[in-house]
Amino acid sequence: MSDGNVKPATGWLGSEKRRLLVQEYGIFIAFLILVAILSVSNPYFLTAGNISNVLLQTSINGVLAIGMTFVILTRGIDLSVGSVVALAGIVSASFATTSATAMVPGGPYPVALALAVGILVGVVSGAIVGVIVSRFAVPAFVATLGMLSAARGATLIYGGGRPVPALLPEFRWIGTGNVFGIPMPVVILIVVFALSWWVLARTRFGRYIYAVGGNPHAAKTSGIDVTRTRFVVYVISGGLAGLAGMILSARTGSALPQAGIAYELDAIAAVVIGGTSLSGGVGRVTGTLIGALIIGVMNNGLDLMGIQSYYQQILKGALIVGAVMLDQKRNQGF
Repeated sequence: MSDGNVKPATGWLGSEKRRLLVQEYGIFIAFLILVAILSVSNPYFLTAGNISNVLLQTSINGVLAIGMTFVILTRGIDLSVGSVVALAGIVSASFATTSATAMVPGGPYPVALALAVGILVGVVSGAIVGVIVSRFAVPAFVATLGMLSAARGATLIYGGGRPVPALLPEFRWIGTGNVFGIPMPVVILIVVFALSWWVLARTRFGRYIYAVGGNPHAAKTSGIDVTRTRFVVYVISGGLAGLAGMILSARTGSALPQAGIAYELDAIAAVVIGGTSLSGGVGRVTGTLIGALIIGVMNNGLDLMGIQSYYQQILKGALIVGAVMLDQKRNQGF
């Protein structure tokens, strides 16, 4: 009998349908399994207060990870977001503090101005990286590593190495307030997610991002402005890092110069765990959001179980490596 007469396996374990199902919903299934395990392990996990706490803990990383998704979809990386969080947080807080030693001369200023300044700091930081990467063809790893150091140094210089305390109640509301019982940071995350999903799934610019990440040479041949697309995704990432920095300062009640350390690792982890390929062109913000929730739920659950943070770092590292290995397998067609 010739090999051509052998039919492919049609059972559940060998079916193409199963492979597609795992690719499409595997991350969501993994999230549900994690929640189920932690719910059984600790009776306090599914309480309303703890769920609210998980969402609050996830909100900042979620905002950062969504910005990181735009960058990674174009085959880039942004290692600077943690430092930009600190810089934007401390600059915006200096416009919205009653501390005589920390405020900008003439302050405190209206909260709207402080928020605009924070976003602007993030956008400018992202624009600098975007120009270096897109115009001068410097590898994203090198450019953003440089910005990581520069932004951290600028934070220490601007604040003199001291925190900015006594923030205005109106400024703190973006981190501690709520809308219809939903914490404001969670509301911001939902809005950022919805807008990002719309951009990537429903706009021409979103299609350009996937095209540039999938094959930049083909995208350029098709008339897509690859340079501009790469520039804009770093601006988006920087702007969202600025937003995350203000949320963090508002939640803690003061802007700390050491804020945001290693936040870029959690953001990258959420993106990779969520199924976005480091090779570019494949991924969705839905997966990124679930990836951020997995990290938040895992950290919270391990805290409730009394497991030290050192072990959490090990598990997080294992998750990242495992997600990248799966991505490589997927790229090779299993």
